[in-house]
Amino acid sequence: MIVAEVVRSGFVESVHHGVVAIHGQPGFGDVDTPFFPRSSNKPLQTVGLLTAGLVPREEADLALVSASHDGEPFHVERVRAILAAAGLGPEALRCPADLPLGETAQRDWLRGGGEPERILMNCSGKHAGFLATCVVNGWPLESYLEVDHPLQKALADAVSRLSGEPIAALGVDGCGAPIFAISPNGLARAFLHLVEAEPGTPERRVADAMRAHPELVAGTGSEDTVLMGAVPGLIVKRGADGVHAAAVAGAGAVALKISDGSARARVPVLLAALRRLGLDVPDLPEVVLGGGRPVGEVRAVF
Repeated sequence: MIVAEVVRSGFVESVHHGVVAIHGQPGFGDVDTPFFPRSSNKPLQTVGLLTAGLVPREEADLALVSASHDGEPFHVERVRAILAAAGLGPEALRCPADLPLGETAQRDWLRGGGEPERILMNCSGKHAGFLATCVVNGWPLESYLEVDHPLQKALADAVSRLSGEPIAALGVDGCGAPIFAISPNGLARAFLHLVEAEPGTPERRVADAMRAHPELVAGTGSEDTVLMGAVPGLIVKRGADGVHAAAVAGAGAVALKISDGSARARVPVLLAALRRLGLDVPDLPEVVLGGGRPVGEVRAVF
């Protein structure tokens, strides 16, 4: 179904189809058909890491392990510290070399003559958490991304348990790690488990770390950082190809997928869904430009 439209100079020039699951309310579109949650899956995987024995240096590390970070210096140094605590260096990472995800961080890196590196990749925190968990358990390091590795089996179990669904399909994410297909309803259900879990449980530790350190989950000024700083109790996690998920204890949870994978429709649709939960969320307009000035917007239509 159509969930967003692009308005230019008062004229609707494009539309985006998608699905929106709102826990405890009727959804929009087919919210029970499995999809790949992409990086919105990361907090669930971090729960799996804790269950498998990960011992973080400090709770803030759990936010970075759950992150799609912007590659700012404080992100990179924390990834390096997580690896060092496990007796490893950046060369142990198996994610692809990349430039920082954040525009400012990328520009600064390139101005300094920097080139793509694995530790700069937005998933490097997750991979550092993978490796640290393997070290704790004595599991092989070279093959930690293989789907039959004990680590990945533990993560699949965690995603299935939290979502309340069997894994519908397996794929390879952009960072090279296995990705597990569940439904939008399942993803929303899993996020709600995180925020409503008892204090001290793996689920609640991940949620609390994300809320306490939103800048580690995304980056300075990123939409997820801004939203978690503005809405008490909110956890939110973006994902590639038009995915977003969020939850607040006592209010509910949402998970969405923009069918064409567009990033520009994600935030307007997410904000509309959060408002349906009764939450007071800030305006984060997705502006349409013409001649270098605002002439329209991308807006939710449900």
